[in-house]
Amino acid sequence: MDIYPPETQPGRFKLDSIINFIKGYWSDYLIMFLIAGVLISLDQWTKIWVRANVPLGGDWLPTWLGWLMPFARVRYWYNSGAAFGLFQQGNTIFKILAIIVAGVILYYLPRTSRKDWWLRLALALQFTGAVGNLVDRIQFGHVTDWISVGTFAIFNIADASISVGVAVLILGVWITERNDKRRLAAQAVIPPGSNENEGKGE
Repeated sequence: MDIYPPETQPGRFKLDSIINFIKGYWSDYLIMFLIAGVLISLDQWTKIWVRANVPLGGDWLPTWLGWLMPFARVRYWYNSGAAFGLFQQGNTIFKILAIIVAGVILYYLPRTSRKDWWLRLALALQFTGAVGNLVDRIQFGHVTDWISVGTFAIFNIADASISVGVAVLILGVWITERNDKRRLAAQAVIPPGSNENEGKGE
């Protein structure tokens, strides 16, 4: 059996490794936490305001925006399930899922390329959505919703962050693939001045 000295044992917890990791990626986490922190704060502030000022099931709009009624309004509602009112009474399951999602994002972030800013933005938005609604589930056992547009399901800023994050991810992947195809097509073009008949019999 192989014997390793203490400093070289595989899997040994090393403080130096933690310090080096922080030095290498602190700026990446800082940017994500700044984006998520601002959006989560806004999400929580709006929910607190709605709970304090709008009766459950009631509608509200400032007078100068009254013309938007009933297409768009602030409507206080809550949801213990997933988006669109699915899986009601699944609060505990969704709390666990939110924690897992947030953990996976924190783990995956430093493994993404800094050039893929769109991917990192999408992760920050997904993190916002997971944590923003997790705070509600821990505090109240359900999520506060208040943005009502037409016949669409009532949602909140955390929900919107998840949707926008998915859109940013899809758009980023599409743009990246399009650019890669253009680059490959450009590389396949025969350089000017080259002999197209090279290698062919006279």
